Amino acid sequence: MPIVQPRAKAKNTIPRNSQRWNRSVMNKRHPSRLTTMSPLSLLSDSPVSVLRLWRWGTALTTAAFASGLLMTPAVDAQSAAPQPIFENVKLGRRFSPDPLIIRGISGGSVSTPDVSGRRETPTGSCIGFIDEQPDHILELTSFFNYLSLQVESPEDTTLLVRGPGGSWCNDDADGKNPGISGQWLAGEYKVWVGSFQEDKYHPYVIRISEVQLLNPGPSRR
Repeated sequence: MPIVQPRAKAKNTIPRNSQRWNRSVMNKRHPSRLTTMSPLSLLSDSPVSVLRLWRWGTALTTAAFASGLLMTPAVDAQSAAPQPIFENVKLGRRFSPDPLIIRGISGGSVSTPDVSGRRETPTGSCIGFIDEQPDHILELTSFFNYLSLQVESPEDTTLLVRGPGGSWCNDDADGKNPGISGQWLAGEYKVWVGSFQEDKYHPYVIRISEVQLLNPGPSRR
């Protein structure tokens, strides 16, 4: 059974009138890593201009609903429950549900090769821009003969996984969506979802599955 561990918020609260907090509303660099994806709550609480936040919130919500990233019924938006994001997961063999879905927001200002330490891997090129800190920690309690991580986003995203044995990258395994699949050793893996362009932030989901596709594509590990 998977153990889903949402990230706790930072203990030290940054004043909302601070310049650092203002920047965090427009991207994902706040130390708390934003535990929920709710543009409406940001619109109501932010000291940043309402117009800028309205544009950001509308773009994020529209993209998310268009791609099925927010599985919330069409009811009053104010009462819609936000989805948890930036989750850490711990998995063993025959986990359930399969696929397991985790969510986040891609992108950052750090070049992916600066974190991966290489530009090419057996699973693909290390391109795009990410945060310094990983978006997710994936802990595997046993060896997996097959496991796939497939990113789904309305925009162009990239993927970096670093753990036992090295670093693996991918871009455009399925359209503009990256993915990595194959055999995985037991241990802890750090997972980054990047954006093709610097300082661009897009909602995404990662589908984690043991079910091997008939045509898994070029993203084998």
